[in-house]
Amino acid sequence: MAAVEHLDLDEQIARWRAHAERRQAIGTDVDELEDHLRGLVEELEASGLSPDEAFLVAVRRMGALDDVSREFAREHAERLWKQLVVMQDDGPPGRGRRGLGLVLALAVGAGLAVKIPSLFDADGDTLALFYLPNLSLLVFPFLAAWFAWSRSMPARRVWVQLVLPFAVAALAANLFPLTQDSASLVLMTIHLPIALWFVVGLAYTGGVWRSSARRMDFIRFTGEWFVYYVLIALGGAALVGLTGLGFTAIGVDPFPVLGAWVVPCGAAGAVLVAAWLVEAKQNVIENIAPVLTRVFTPLTTIALLVFLVTVAVARPGVDVERELLILGDLMLVLVLGLILYALSARSPDTPPGLFDRLQLLLVALALVVDALMLVAMAGRIAEFGASPNKVAALGLNIVLLVNLARAGWLGLGFVRGRRPFGAVERWQTDYLPVIAVWVTLVALVLPPVFGWA
Repeated sequence: MAAVEHLDLDEQIARWRAHAERRQAIGTDVDELEDHLRGLVEELEASGLSPDEAFLVAVRRMGALDDVSREFAREHAERLWKQLVVMQDDGPPGRGRRGLGLVLALAVGAGLAVKIPSLFDADGDTLALFYLPNLSLLVFPFLAAWFAWSRSMPARRVWVQLVLPFAVAALAANLFPLTQDSASLVLMTIHLPIALWFVVGLAYTGGVWRSSARRMDFIRFTGEWFVYYVLIALGGAALVGLTGLGFTAIGVDPFPVLGAWVVPCGAAGAVLVAAWLVEAKQNVIENIAPVLTRVFTPLTTIALLVFLVTVAVARPGVDVERELLILGDLMLVLVLGLILYALSARSPDTPPGLFDRLQLLLVALALVVDALMLVAMAGRIAEFGASPNKVAALGLNIVLLVNLARAGWLGLGFVRGRRPFGAVERWQTDYLPVIAVWVTLVALVLPPVFGWA
């Protein structure tokens, strides 16, 4: 691989300045732009980027402010893309070859941890009953350990904020008398991984969970991690398929081995590899997940509108079937995700625009859907009585209703110029602990309350 061209920072800025001075449109603004560029470079270097990376990323960010930097960034984009594939050892822990070596070792550990329980002599039903509540417990501790190492997390915080929650979750998952046909098993299978993902978030923030900025960083990381994981999964599925077809063509059936070892071990290891990719390439390319919100926000708005019209026409009143309630809740969760990732990609200094108004419409429609779900769920509880599933769904709708209502109110104030964008962002980051507490209660408290039914 050809080496990336490394120039002295002053020489790189001199090239940029010469390019800018050739443009008559900016004239005497070059000094001010250069000061701004140097300030961005210093901030990026402080975050862990090398001088070369910091300069290239700063120029691209400047491109959002003026045409001169945008043109310069386009002309020098090749160097930025070369930076993406160069492994460096002089960055913070976790980003260089040393960090990659550790994360690969942990990925192998996660893959083996997922596979080891199946090696014991147990029937399929027993294994399923073990894996459903325990799968995240076999993988997430490895990811949390890597973050704790890369953040140099103090030992006391590791024990209190990481080891203790994972230990409690492991005891609950294995000591609760869950059965295959119980609603409690379903609730724990769905909610325990989400609760443990917040524990991973504690490791990601280095234990500094009170910081609103670090919480927003974790939101960005979650979106980027999801995108990378899906891409790795798609590539892995294609590779497994091609490998299987190749061996089949020569009379060997590899699918039992691929299905029993490669797929589960690869899926577990990819959790850590995707996280490393996000960390290694952060601040070098624009966030992917928030950009996708620009595409899916209008589509989700249309979907919610069609959903409401369909319910009004086909199911007047509050007679909503269970499947429709589940669909409505999934759409509300999607709306919350879109809001979070759109906030993570937005510059606080940008004035409100069309996309902000579209998001406000999306929140308004989501509130209507949420209210409909609440009324329908309350009716089902009054008619058929309470159950773990119904209480969990009712609580989810209440949690989302509070979040969306406040988000809509703050968003309206921002669009009308009466509130700063920071108020909208802080509300969402401050609300994350509420979501974490709720999913933990559903996973660990509702099962015993309802007798593990």
